[in-house]
Amino acid sequence: MSVLTAPERKSPTPPPARGARRGTGRGRGARRTPPLVLAFVLVPLLVEAVWVFWPALQGFYLAFTSWDGVSAPRFIGLDNFHEMAGDATFRSAAWHTVLWLVLFGGLSALLGLAAALLLQQERRGVGFYRAALFLPVVFSLVATALVWQAVYQPDGVLNQLLESVGLGSLRHAWLADQDTALYAVIVPALWRQIGYVMVLYLAGLKGIDPALYEAAKVDGAGAWQRLRHVTLPQLRGVNAVVLSVIVIDSLRSFDVVWSLTRGGPYHSSELLSTYMYSTAFQSLRLGYGSALAVVIFVLAFGVICSYLVRAFREAD
Repeated sequence: MSVLTAPERKSPTPPPARGARRGTGRGRGARRTPPLVLAFVLVPLLVEAVWVFWPALQGFYLAFTSWDGVSAPRFIGLDNFHEMAGDATFRSAAWHTVLWLVLFGGLSALLGLAAALLLQQERRGVGFYRAALFLPVVFSLVATALVWQAVYQPDGVLNQLLESVGLGSLRHAWLADQDTALYAVIVPALWRQIGYVMVLYLAGLKGIDPALYEAAKVDGAGAWQRLRHVTLPQLRGVNAVVLSVIVIDSLRSFDVVWSLTRGGPYHSSELLSTYMYSTAFQSLRLGYGSALAVVIFVLAFGVICSYLVRAFREAD
């Protein structure tokens, strides 16, 4: 008598892995970058390399040459940098650049932070004041310089205002005096920079956790203590960005100075940027002008790197 048994069931075979179906040529999780994404990345990089990086490298080479822009550059080694050591105009321009960096950079950072602290709260009409302070950033520096040139004229707005309030003895040729030309030029540059720095600090203030302020209030901290122990430490990352922007803008400040004074009178408002331009494109000493550009780059790179290194050490 035969015994009927149920047929043995076979467990279903799991389907092959997705990567195995397509072969081992493509690794697990590998994806192909769309050509459009590559185009958006590579095309700007190529343009940047052709119009920025390559001319910058050529500028470093030309700093060691004597070149008038017409004949072939002649390699002269470190002669351009040796000449700077005895160049009185270079020393004057370097000192004015340091003074510009301290006054323009320091005041723009302090006033920008103060404006951000005053305008961080969402109140009625605060958007108008933010827009008013940021509006000068939209204007070109040349247009800004032309407006302030009219303000500084002997019969301009500033002198007429002083006359109207009984301070006529302070009337002055602000841009024609060696003692006031540099400081008069700093004002329009500062007027334009404060709004930009304010926006950077506003973004940083929005990122601070409100719970930190609540905890500080519970501990009895006043407004100054909250600013010192909560706000400023939390803005350390923003400070690095602000410092980088200020140093770069200070060392490349050219438009407003050239439009107002051309570096005069008698080089009293000469900066390294204006001296570099006049040397390279007016005196046609492009080799010496390139050496001045290298000095500007080294100064900017050194200041920014030293601050970042110190900031990273304090963070660790």
